[in-house]
Amino acid sequence: MTPESLSDIDVAHRLADAARNAILPWFRREGLSAENKAASGFDPVTAADRAAETAMRSMLAELRPGDAILGEEFARAEGTSGRTWVLDPIDGTRAFLSGTPTWGVLIALADAEGPRLGMIDQPYIGERFTGSAGRAAMTGPMGARELRTRATGVLGDALLFTTFPEVGTARDRAGFEAVSGQVRLTRYGMDCYAYALLAAGQIDLVIEAGLQTYDIMAPIALIEAAGGIVTNWRGGPAHEGGQAVAAANAGLHAQALALLAPFAT
Repeated sequence: MTPESLSDIDVAHRLADAARNAILPWFRREGLSAENKAASGFDPVTAADRAAETAMRSMLAELRPGDAILGEEFARAEGTSGRTWVLDPIDGTRAFLSGTPTWGVLIALADAEGPRLGMIDQPYIGERFTGSAGRAAMTGPMGARELRTRATGVLGDALLFTTFPEVGTARDRAGFEAVSGQVRLTRYGMDCYAYALLAAGQIDLVIEAGLQTYDIMAPIALIEAAGGIVTNWRGGPAHEGGQAVAAANAGLHAQALALLAPFAT
């Protein structure tokens, strides 16, 4: 099979497979060290992060040489096609270091308008969530199925997830708490896995801030393909990062946005 005969979804699956193979030998490995990329706080990177991104970049150089690459760990690679693969080799490195399986590999394909394909892969538990062109699906230990977001209509019935309080400013937290105070249940520290759960119809809202482009591109494409909506706290595009609210449906999104808007930056 030639590179030209592979669909973009096929390429994304190959990238995720390559990342799995690079990452899993490091997970829960005794003595795994991490460097801190942050001037203040803790923003870790490990050998597993770098190995996974290197593997994906090498594969893209072979399969999609004309496409640009934007990844977390290495410099942007320019392309000629007008398309960009956006890679986060381990979203949730803190979780990875802690041995919890809420981290994931994020893969997105974007053009000038934003993401067109998104994949969230959790190598350890073997779940893969993919969204593109209005269709979202997952595979995992329980088999394969189509994905659809929930129809929850009232904020008071909603389940809200976030990575807070680890990220965001005091102002961001105040906006989050305005919504959290109205929902049925709030859970913390889920990283990208929360977005996968929203697409799978398990939860209703994810609210975060301090995001980078590579943190949110794949979740946007996945959730929108499953019927949800993702914007910034002003209701505009979220694909450049910053503040983001992901909702299972437009009605719930509007209710959350009304509470978040005063805290938008």
